[in-house]
Amino acid sequence: MKRSRPRSASRATPARELAGFIAKFDPQIARLLRSARGVLRKRFPTAVELVYDNYNALAIGWAPNERASEVIVSLAGFARGVCLYFTHGKKLSDPKRLLQGSGNQGRFLRLENAAQLAEPAVEALLRAAVRQGKTPLPATGRGYTVIKSISAKQRPRRPA
Repeated sequence: MKRSRPRSASRATPARELAGFIAKFDPQIARLLRSARGVLRKRFPTAVELVYDNYNALAIGWAPNERASEVIVSLAGFARGVCLYFTHGKKLSDPKRLLQGSGNQGRFLRLENAAQLAEPAVEALLRAAVRQGKTPLPATGRGYTVIKSISAKQRPRRPA
């Protein structure tokens, strides 16, 4: 698997590192992260999965390449919940008014369960997000996981 930085002999694989990041969360949040990630990996099988274990959240994004600027959609795990983030969500047609946020570009949807990802309105948002991407997802091949950053200092991953 490709990595953005050299891996020492003792360093875990990206999949193991990501599993460790998810394990820091409360079991209910961890289950939701794992199941939603599984749905999105099946939905975007050729996408590169970019992982950021940041100060505020664990972010897992899907992109056609390793450039963060081209991430189409992300999962963000917080101590109290999981969000599906649309990088260019402001431009998406959202007739059901599912998307939240008021930033200049992105919008998000709070996930209560992974089944929400199969709802027709959410499916439509995912399809629209892929269509508006600058670079199309590869038509063939298999995606891979890249650990892009790990913050030394992080907010607690479990509620106080």
